[in-house]
Amino acid sequence: MQDSIETLKQWVNSSNNIVFFGGAGVSTESGIPDFRSVDGLYHQHYAYPPETILSHTFFERHTAEFYEFYHDKMLTLDAKPNAAHKKLAEWEHAGKLRAIVTQNIDGLHQAAGSKTVYELHGSVHRNYCTRCHKFYDAAYIKQAHGIPLCACGGLIKPDVVLYEEGLDENTIAHSIEAIRSADMLIIGGTSLVVYPAAGLINYYRGSKLVLVNKQETSADSRADLVLHGAIGEIFSQL
Repeated sequence: MQDSIETLKQWVNSSNNIVFFGGAGVSTESGIPDFRSVDGLYHQHYAYPPETILSHTFFERHTAEFYEFYHDKMLTLDAKPNAAHKKLAEWEHAGKLRAIVTQNIDGLHQAAGSKTVYELHGSVHRNYCTRCHKFYDAAYIKQAHGIPLCACGGLIKPDVVLYEEGLDENTIAHSIEAIRSADMLIIGGTSLVVYPAAGLINYYRGSKLVLVNKQETSADSRADLVLHGAIGEIFSQL
């Protein structure tokens, strides 16, 4: 492992157009649960499966139950950036990292200081009235009792991509362009099973494809460097 960390460190030092593609594993070390691990949301017990609750249809038909789950499991507003978030922000500030493409909705990359962050699945920090489109922050949603409503009486919806909804085309376009032009792509903290997001890594054309994850993924065999472990622990050594 130490040899791999040294290799990664050398590659970072010699690169100036790094793109990071990350998933839930980037934030688990900040106390935010993922979906698919042993302790993840998919293995906890609710009246409905999480993938049903977090669907567009469920949001429209069972809004109160949606927000009960959302308040309980998705609004982890006390979470702080960990070593991975901070290292990525450091690289961006140094002019090495050009963009972060994330499947996470927690805003921790921005909290760590990163500026160019493409949020494929939206953010809990953006919420809009479905009637007048007025903006509301996450604190408003957290403090609301029951279903959060706008001053105009309209229903407020989180700006997160629910099941049955498509990804934002502009975000996808920027993500593809960043990945396609990168001289180094680091994939971290993702099982690469959520599509279409996971398919974006296929646009990478360089020769420094790095994969950092606790478990093996379908992309391990095509990566130029693979490190298995907690991403925060590994990045803290770079």
